[in-house]
Amino acid sequence: MRTKLRRVFLALLAIIVVQLSCNPNLADDRSTIRQPAVAGAFYPAPPDELRQMVDEFIAQATVPQLQGDLVALVAPHAGYIYSGKVAAHSYALLKGRKYERVVVIAPSHYEAFDFSSVYSGDAYATPLGTVPVDKEFAAKLVRQSQLIQLSTRGHAPAQQQGEHALEVELPFLQRTLGDFKLVPIVMGAQNYEIERALGVALAKMVAGTNTLIVASSDLSHYHTYDEASKMDHKTLQAIERWDYLSLSENLERRIWEACGGGPIVATMIAAERLGAKQARILKYANSGDSTGDHSRVVGYGAVAFIKSENRVAAEEHPFSLDQKEKDTLVALARKSVETAVTQTKMYEPPAPESSALQQERGAFVTLKEKGQLRGCIGLITPQKALYLTVRDAAAYAALEDPRFPAVNASELPALEYEVSVLTPFHHVYDVKEVRLGRDGLLMIQGRNQGILLPQVPVEQGWDRKTFLDEACLKAGLPEKAWQEESTDIFAFSAIVFQERKRPEPVTLDGPVLPKSKDQPGPPGPGSQRP
Repeated sequence: MRTKLRRVFLALLAIIVVQLSCNPNLADDRSTIRQPAVAGAFYPAPPDELRQMVDEFIAQATVPQLQGDLVALVAPHAGYIYSGKVAAHSYALLKGRKYERVVVIAPSHYEAFDFSSVYSGDAYATPLGTVPVDKEFAAKLVRQSQLIQLSTRGHAPAQQQGEHALEVELPFLQRTLGDFKLVPIVMGAQNYEIERALGVALAKMVAGTNTLIVASSDLSHYHTYDEASKMDHKTLQAIERWDYLSLSENLERRIWEACGGGPIVATMIAAERLGAKQARILKYANSGDSTGDHSRVVGYGAVAFIKSENRVAAEEHPFSLDQKEKDTLVALARKSVETAVTQTKMYEPPAPESSALQQERGAFVTLKEKGQLRGCIGLITPQKALYLTVRDAAAYAALEDPRFPAVNASELPALEYEVSVLTPFHHVYDVKEVRLGRDGLLMIQGRNQGILLPQVPVEQGWDRKTFLDEACLKAGLPEKAWQEESTDIFAFSAIVFQERKRPEPVTLDGPVLPKSKDQPGPPGPGSQRP
């Protein structure tokens, strides 16, 4: 009896297996396919209408000649009527190219989580068809870092809202590339630690493969047309200068805006390690260009990251200061300190006529008394006009440097002033490239960071190895941490100048200013100098 029942059971099981293998609809039920969430809203739902719109956008886009291999792209993710034409400038570069795999990195608009979420399902669907997920690649990627996880978070609808930032990129990829495997990634948080983890992991996984990386991001949100254009060009300039450190810092502080800033930074980190050294701005526009409403707009940019032999500098004319501008900044630093110490308020200088002093630049102010350090603080990223950065740094160096008591009025006549105006940061992969007297160093590991100015090793008589060790100590790290893979070394140079002679007293006193919420952080422990 038992034998007979077993035979019946096995026969039924065989029939079920055959039916599943022959019925594609039943087979699909066992797969996890992320269905379109914004078709009919962000882009047309009818396939023919969607194909026509995307094809027209791409046909109208300008396709520049690229001198080098294309590694990655940035494209916006708003509704196609607003940002589709800008996105097409990135995707038009893909015509005639083939990629086995595309990694799309997008931000999460509706759900927060502290990792990069690689979709754990089988495919993403659009009205144009289904794009399979490269599950083997995804599984290997998440093993690279605890900050990268297989998950549906950021992909599945949250709070009854479907994430659009990744989905809207796919029809452009489907129309330009045809068949490809997808690695869909949504970043649930955006800070340098998470961005670095993803960028480094992708560089390891993508090296030697036929893979394209796409960062999905809009730029500023809901400013006037002119305000948006001004802010967005600062963001794009940082990308073009390959200064992803300043980009990450200023986006996290909300000084600049890009909802997919984390994906852009992660993409730049990966692209740099894959040999890309040039960022090409392909197109900029904002929603006001398509709607005519300039009162409240969203910015969009298209960017390509390209391999090249040498880094292409974005500045046609390197930043410089003439002697009059240097004297103005030193006098401003002195006036700022005197006002802060004697009147306990922030000095408000008149806006200078010099365009160089109105450029946003990082800067430090160093105070000495009888040749000995008395305070040094600065802003490492370009957050404010240079003259305001120097004003703030001088006051904070006098009153906020935790290594020293606050400067008192009796010390003011004896103070000596030095100003260091910083260039953009670039990542150092070979410490032999660090040149004493030319380069300053910024060490970063996790949330620890410390900076030493270019003049410090010369003044202290250090060799390169000691300079690297001291920069680590300044960041609160072990002195040999610069040798660890988890440590980033950034170099920069500076225009350094001192007070030539005691300036004539400045008589203009401005109103009291509240303490800036973007005040620079105090220097870290370990070294004698900033």
